[in-house]
Amino acid sequence: MKKVFFLSAFVLALTAAGFSQSDYKSAIGIKFSSSYFERVGATYKFFVGEPHGIELNLGVRPNQDFGYLASSYNTTYLTFSAAYQYHFNIPVDGLRWYVGGGALGYNAFSSYDGPNKRDYKGFGVGLFPTGGVDYKFAKIPLNLSADIRPTFIIDGPTYWNSFDANVGVSARYTIGSR
Repeated sequence: MKKVFFLSAFVLALTAAGFSQSDYKSAIGIKFSSSYFERVGATYKFFVGEPHGIELNLGVRPNQDFGYLASSYNTTYLTFSAAYQYHFNIPVDGLRWYVGGGALGYNAFSSYDGPNKRDYKGFGVGLFPTGGVDYKFAKIPLNLSADIRPTFIIDGPTYWNSFDANVGVSARYTIGSR
């Protein structure tokens, strides 16, 4: 419920901003996520044509403690994802929405040393569709975006589910204008 409220408030704030439109070529910043595999990460977004954007993320979820198990252990995730985004204009200056898809790879580092090590550590891959909103302030070099990425895990440590609901929010410093 908190996620839905936060995303709704974010979209409403962007809609009410009312700055004139200003596009950008690329942007670099930070992304916060609800993903099981990453909580915070670096994000880089660039455009390869007028509506075509690519977003690259390198994220981490540090020290996930599974203390409820008989032998407590910690797991840290390192994640890389790449997404294609097709942008559509909205009749609000600086605001666009987008859809697309991408892939992620992650590695789970765990202190678990039991008989089924593959259950809790190792490399995994997944695919996801994505959709969201992107806002570029006209007077300052700042881009904000919010997205949803329901991720389908194709292969990875066997303990985890094959689906990860993921909502993210990014703040980026823009570089260059189109």
